[in-house]
Amino acid sequence: MYLVTVTGNLLIILAIVTDPHLHTPMYFFLANLSFADIGFTSTTVPKMLLNIQTQNKVITYMGCLSQMFFFLLFGGLDTLLLTAMAYDRFVAICHPLHYTVIMNPQFCGLLLLASWVSVVSLFYGTGLGVYLSSAATHNSRDSATASVMYTVVTPMLNPFIYSLRNKDIKQALGRLFSRTAAPS
Repeated sequence: MYLVTVTGNLLIILAIVTDPHLHTPMYFFLANLSFADIGFTSTTVPKMLLNIQTQNKVITYMGCLSQMFFFLLFGGLDTLLLTAMAYDRFVAICHPLHYTVIMNPQFCGLLLLASWVSVVSLFYGTGLGVYLSSAATHNSRDSATASVMYTVVTPMLNPFIYSLRNKDIKQALGRLFSRTAAPS
């Protein structure tokens, strides 16, 4: 599942970066969402796989803090990028004649920056409270199931939900693969 997540999201980023037809606000946000999903999953899954393989569940205090920092960063970024994407679609549908004026590159960059800054200011306070709360109040089996769904399944499905069902992305991937498969 981890390899599918990373591969699917990397393909989305590669298709968007290399295909000029996809240099629009919607695909800009999709590429950033794919990046955030890779970071989000890569924050916890490699350590989890190591723990399963070695049967050693020890993590250093600094390792825990680092993992929590990146987990909250990429998780919050996911949420805020989805919000920016919703705004992009709102403008495209409700104000189509003003879309290119409203969703210009500077504004898209500002939305992306606002997403990063908001994550730092909003999600860390609440995240610290949740993760530092007493372990006695949590059912470990339910928590583990919820954690796997949240950290592995959702980022794995995002490329399929947001991009791979999209005709433009499919065409861009086709062009990308035909360029790489063509003899030089």
